[in-house]
This record gives sequence, structure tokens and C-alpha cells, in this order.
Amino acid sequence: MFSQYYGNYLLNSNIITAEQLLEALQKKSETRMKLGVLAINAGYMTAGQVENVHKQQAVKNMRIGDLAVAMGYMTNEQVEELLNSQKPGYLLLGQTLVDLGYLTNAAFEETINAYKAKYSITDADMTTATQSTSNSMAETLLETVTDDKTKHLYSVYISLLINDFVRFVGADFTILSADIKDIPKDAVYYSSQDITDNDVKLFGTTIAANDKALLEFATRYAEEPVTEIDEYAYASFCDFINLQNGLYTVNLSNEEGLEYKLTPPVYNDDLDSSSIDSQVCLKFMYPFGDIYYILSK
Repeated sequence: MFSQYYGNYLLNSNIITAEQLLEALQKKSETRMKLGVLAINAGYMTAGQVENVHKQQAVKNMRIGDLAVAMGYMTNEQVEELLNSQKPGYLLLGQTLVDLGYLTNAAFEETINAYKAKYSITDADMTTATQSTSNSMAETLLETVTDDKTKHLYSVYISLLINDFVRFVGADFTILSADIKDIPKDAVYYSSQDITDNDVKLFGTTIAANDKALLEFATRYAEEPVTEIDEYAYASFCDFINLQNGLYTVNLSNEEGLEYKLTPPVYNDDLDSSSIDSQVCLKFMYPFGDIYYILSK
């Protein structure tokens, strides 16, 4: 989960591009975690000290951990702790970005510390992905929403939405704020559902994609191959949006005492996105294509 949070921080800070982030997310699973990044993240070594060890490694046939101890940068106990520690996804992402040459060790040190400080995140939070940090990411995508009630409802919604994309479609995405006008004309497959308060529309939700993205979305969601645009593929969008909205209304009822209802999900394969009165448009960028998610009036 924190791969997305940290990745989006880098993206929004103009440190990496969306294409670089997407490439790193794709290659993260193949990355071998290195002790230097672990030591920087733990605060046991600085980026400069890691570089010094790497220079010494070029002329001495010693492992980086042994060299770090010999140079007085770490203790044997600290090296052992890092080697046996859990390797969270955000560290693998950072390592991948370093391996690809998109970040230096110094840039990783600076950005991971700045990210933790900005959102008051501890190392434990970075491992367990707390709800407060999930909400923080959601709120960064809602800068254009000024009404406090709407912003709160949308923030809770997007926080859950990110979790559901990870759970049911895959974590290999990056998420960007988008303009509904920029949704490409080939993204013609839509599913929509309204959330209502006493039968009055509270806000609308819509998911959209082109044929290639819909098929891969359906394949991942159904956990079996979907190769044709048919009712089975359409149903994946309807099921996902109905599941997301159902969880959302249940959570609001349990946690805030708010009782909202849902209209039946509707599928459309010739909808013009310009007809949607969008307040928030999100683009989930996957290796297989883009999935757009719209919150509307």
C-alpha cells in the first residue's frame, strides 16, 4: 500500500515522472533489497556513508554489512536486524527507483525523510498502512473540493477506493488527479451508480476504461481470463462499483451513523464523459492501461 503513497509523493513533488513510477511499480517484484537502502531508511547510515562503503567494496572483497561494521557505521547487531527485517513495498519501490537510476541514494534519503515528516508517519505506520495515512493520500487528490462536508465524504470514499483497487485489481498502479475532459475517446465502457440520502442524490460514481483496460480489469477482478467484451466483462465494472459503494455506505453507517442508499449500477458503452458533471476525476494508471474513476454532482 505505501508503495502508492510514497510513489505519489515523489510524483507530486516532480521528483519522478508518471512513466518512471509506473515502470518501477512493474519491476518492484523483481527487485533485490540492498542493505544500503535499509540502513538509510532505519537511520543507521547516511547516503554519504553508504556511498563510502560502496567505494570501498570496489577495492575490498567484503560484504557491505561487514564493511559498514569495519568502518564504524553500524554494529553487527544492527546489520543482523536489517537483514532479518520485513522488506516493505515502499522500500522495494525506493530500491527499484535507485536501481533504475531515477533516484540516487541521497535523493532516497531526502525524500523518504521528508515524506515521513510531512505526514507525521513512523516506520511502524509505513509497514502497517494506517487509516490516517490512507486519508492523507486521499486528501491530496481533493484540492479542488472546497465544501467541508463534500470533502470529508469524498476523502473517506477515495481512501476506501484505493484499498479496494489494491485488494481486487492489483497494487501495480499509480493514481493521478485528472480532468474529465482528458478521458480519451476510446474509453467508452462505463458503469455508474448513485449514492442517495433519503432518495435524493448525494453524489454519483462512475468507472470508465477502453476495451483493453476493461478486459484486463475484468480478468484480474474475476481471477480468470476474460477475453471478450461481453456481459461478463461488463459485470466486472458493475460488481466492482457496487462492492465499493456498498462497503462505503456500511462503513459510514457503522462509524458515523450516516444512512445512505444505492441505486442499481447501470452499464453504458456509448456514454459521452462530457455529459458527467464531474467534481473529482481520478486516473488509476496500470501497466495494462488506465482506469478512470469519477465522483460527480
